[in-house]
Amino acid sequence: MSCYEIEALRLGLMNVLGTSDRSAREHAMTELDGHLDGPIEGLATATSLAEVERHLDAALVDLEEEVAATDPDDPAYDYKRGRLVAVRDAERAVKRLTNQGEHVLDGLGDAHDVLHETFPVDD
Repeated sequence: MSCYEIEALRLGLMNVLGTSDRSAREHAMTELDGHLDGPIEGLATATSLAEVERHLDAALVDLEEEVAATDPDDPAYDYKRGRLVAVRDAERAVKRLTNQGEHVLDGLGDAHDVLHETFPVDD
C-alpha cells in the first residue's frame, strides 16, 4: 500500500512552490503509478493552493469512505486509519500555509499603504 494522497500532495505543492527536484517528482510518480485519477490526479497536478485544498478535501472524503468500508479485522484497516490521520494532518498544514501566505499579502498591502501615506506621490 502507498500513501497516494501524501505523494499527490507533495507533487501539487512542488508545482505551487516551483520546486524542480526531479528525484522527488520521479519517486512520487512511481508511487502514484496507476492511481492518477480523480482527486489524486487533481492534487498531483494542482497549480495553486486553492486547487490543492479543493482536491485534498475530495481525496479525504474518498479516504474516509474507504476506511469506513473496511472491516476492522482486515489487516489493512489500521494502515488506512493511519493514512487518514496523516492526510488530515497534511490538510491542516496546507491551511496554515495558505493562512500564512494571506497574512504576508495583507502585510505587504499595509506596508504599501504606509509608504504612500508617509511619502505621498504627486501626480
